[in-house]
Amino acid sequence: MRRLFPVTDPTPVAAEGREWSLDELAEAYAYPDPQPDPSPGGRSWLRANMVSSLDGAAQHDGRSEPISSAADMRIFGTLRALADVVVVGAETVRAEGYRPARAREAFAARREAAGQGPAPAIAVVSASLELDFSAPLFTQPLVPTLLLTGAGAPPERVREAERAGAEVIVAGDGTGVEPVRAVRALADRGLTRQLTEGGPRLLGQLVAAGVLDELCLTVSPMLTAGNAQRIAGGPALAVPERFALDSILEEDGFLFTRYRRTP
Repeated sequence: MRRLFPVTDPTPVAAEGREWSLDELAEAYAYPDPQPDPSPGGRSWLRANMVSSLDGAAQHDGRSEPISSAADMRIFGTLRALADVVVVGAETVRAEGYRPARAREAFAARREAAGQGPAPAIAVVSASLELDFSAPLFTQPLVPTLLLTGAGAPPERVREAERAGAEVIVAGDGTGVEPVRAVRALADRGLTRQLTEGGPRLLGQLVAAGVLDELCLTVSPMLTAGNAQRIAGGPALAVPERFALDSILEEDGFLFTRYRRTP
């Protein structure tokens, strides 16, 4: 990273041309200290990490990689390394070829000090459970992959998922997942540092349910045109929700922004 501009101090804190270390990125993106809350799942913090082109596209040719960068992937890896769980939609798992999160030596001591395992769990949100259970995400995870689904999920798919070693979590009374219940169910398992990587449909559901605490948005200096999805899809909110800018990092024209929900 070349520059960091905290909103409270516009002076860059990293020298021009110097790449930020992983420790510095980890400090810049540290989760907030949990606030006391006796309700189930009340101490969780859900952040999203997304990338968008200048004209609002969240992907190109169905994938986010073409509008990303090496610096974006460093932040992607850092955010994963800080999280207890990565929440992702089934469509994104299929499109992006998701694999299990890996243990990273650079973050091992930090995770151990925080009481975390070697890598975050991946939690896939899926109503149908139409997933490839022979894929590495299910056959090679360091920690079992989680499946968030509704009570109406096909029983035969539930059984197949469990045979593959996944833990199925019911977080909805119908066929789909209720975001509030999903967040609480993960927090009740001690997974309070939560990260979602979308896709747009899932992020739209989380925004609509009012459970998103933070958005880490990479603004890519690219134009794509076309009809690609925005970072969040689904029905519009009746009243737009205001988030406050927390910090901005910049490298090679890419802006790495961090917004938090306003009190």
